[in-house]
Amino acid sequence: MAAAHGDRSRADAVRSMADPSRHFLTFDARGSGRAAEVFGDLAKADHVAVLVPGSDTSLDTYDRFRAGALALHKRLGPRAAVIAWLGYETPGTISADVLTTGLAKEAAPELRGFIRELRRVNGHARLTLLCHSYGTVVGARAASGLDISDLVFIGSPGTGVDSAAGLHTKARVWAGRGGDDWIADVPHTSADLFGTTVGFGTDPVSPAFGARVFAAGDGGHSDYLKPGSVSLANIARIVLGKTPEMTHG
Repeated sequence: MAAAHGDRSRADAVRSMADPSRHFLTFDARGSGRAAEVFGDLAKADHVAVLVPGSDTSLDTYDRFRAGALALHKRLGPRAAVIAWLGYETPGTISADVLTTGLAKEAAPELRGFIRELRRVNGHARLTLLCHSYGTVVGARAASGLDISDLVFIGSPGTGVDSAAGLHTKARVWAGRGGDDWIADVPHTSADLFGTTVGFGTDPVSPAFGARVFAAGDGGHSDYLKPGSVSLANIARIVLGKTPEMTHG
């Protein structure tokens, strides 16, 4: 259908996803697209990481999101599974949506439902929710009551809450930011503008937020799951529960 409508980018993306060696829990090619792809044996895994992407992630840009999931799975090893969860409409980096919680409010119930379904498939695994950029706003709104071990914020513009305690989660809360991440220059404040709250408040890597801060190296905003990086090594340690080996920020 995409090819018939002249959308070559979408047609190429869907053809790639149709490879029989790939495994999807959900898929929908309408609009910006939805997908949840699994890397590893989900039912038998002892450790599961769910990746929540940030802005400008769609089926058309999915490969870069997938590359991070693959790199994390390779680092974790065969007893772990990674899920690339593109389960919501992400905002554009240059858009009004990226400054408010509107899309996160819509996404949070979908993420909660997805985690509940995962627990029906695998109730024994250590489950980590790993959120990037605007995805940290989604993860924060979904966090309350989730059956997860760890909640990780990377490259966050803020989460929409003032502190880790405001997340109302029993999970350990982590935050990291690369030394060359432009998100550090975004004002970590919030204000009411014409009845809408703009901005996401306290910086998660600040002491005021109260998260466990880990070293994320010198990388940029899209480098957290880059093979060989400090951030990937520390994120893998969190997922595997090997936090005594971590380097802290």
